[in-house]
Amino acid sequence: MAARRVVVTGVGVTAPGGIGAKGFWDLLSTGRTATRGITFFDPSAFRSRVAAEIDFDPEAHGLSPQEIRRMDRAAQLAVVSAREAVADSGLEPGELDPYRVGVTIGSAVGATMGLDQEYRVVSDGGRHELVDHTYAVPHLYDFLVPSSFAAEVAWAVGAEGPSTVVSTGCTSGLDSVGHAVELIREGSADVMVAGASDAPISPITLACFDAIKATTPRNDDPEHASRPFDGTRNGFVLGEGSAVFVLEELEAARRRGAHVYAEIAGYASRCNAFHMTGLRPDGLEMAEAITVALDEARLNPEDIDYINAHGSGTKQNDRHETAAFKKSLGDHAYRTPVSSIKSMVGHSLGAIGSIEIAASVLAMEHGVVPPTANLHTPDPECDLDYVPLTARQWTTDAVLSVGSGFGGFQSAMVLARPDRRSA
Repeated sequence: MAARRVVVTGVGVTAPGGIGAKGFWDLLSTGRTATRGITFFDPSAFRSRVAAEIDFDPEAHGLSPQEIRRMDRAAQLAVVSAREAVADSGLEPGELDPYRVGVTIGSAVGATMGLDQEYRVVSDGGRHELVDHTYAVPHLYDFLVPSSFAAEVAWAVGAEGPSTVVSTGCTSGLDSVGHAVELIREGSADVMVAGASDAPISPITLACFDAIKATTPRNDDPEHASRPFDGTRNGFVLGEGSAVFVLEELEAARRRGAHVYAEIAGYASRCNAFHMTGLRPDGLEMAEAITVALDEARLNPEDIDYINAHGSGTKQNDRHETAAFKKSLGDHAYRTPVSSIKSMVGHSLGAIGSIEIAASVLAMEHGVVPPTANLHTPDPECDLDYVPLTARQWTTDAVLSVGSGFGGFQSAMVLARPDRRSA
């Protein structure tokens, strides 16, 4: 029996500079940046004081006062994105068997903002070592347990099938979608609402990245602070956001006349078992993940039209990725446009993999490759076509999207037009 083929039929995005898939794509296609000085709290004590924040009003985006009180910001972003994705898919939840609809949500740091805020309250601004729990919100347990994210999305879309949170650091957004694909392929679900969400812009997160000097100290020029593949880059810009998709079996989508954005044709993940935060320069594990994803997709390296890079803007990552593309794609790597949207929307940790999947399917939809903003001085060791500054008209029938995360996680996903590959 042929394996079930899984396609994207709905897209929802809540990201810096553009809430909703249309606003998000407008930002990317025009090469604008959404990075700025941090406004959520006073960042003056920190080394890096820039971020990509979302101007997000949960009530204006359909959340009730009770939902706002109950949910951490990251859960709110996920629910808003999920509702958009379901509406975009044209599915009527009431017409589906709820036990055949599942949810997978990725997150690296869970309810960081909610926990940070509540700790300040119960400790009276950190003055009391023995905290007073009576000052905490009634739903503090939901902040502590990231599984609440999947539960909130499931309630919002009426899903009563498999419900999972995937937390694999900065590859969570790719891995959660990859897990959802497998659930459909194996027959455990017919429809999956899958994606990721993180809202990490908080003092504790800034302190952690300051300690290892991973984030940029370019505080005097926030708009141009994120510089993937540029010789002057000096760390990533923290971001926040969410992207959620409706995934379903290809033939079922065709029977109901759904709009198909792309097929998730191949996916693989590897771990380098090398260092918690370090990467070897040869890119071997990422190259292996890419090769396995291509094999699963039954595509050759020459079939890839565009690479949506992890492109964090750290020297070790950008060089590691460049080596991985050359190792896995060979000479075709030099002919393939590569870009990093983190130059525009920052690095939202576990959410970014799903946000980059959204960028990839929209690039296919519009025949446009988003640019790498702020790329003025190419690093000689990063010598591929990184689409500097300006979006490019480009036929994109097959896209490779990759992610790299602390802990050594390396993930790759191949998205293709269903007619690009045989059953």
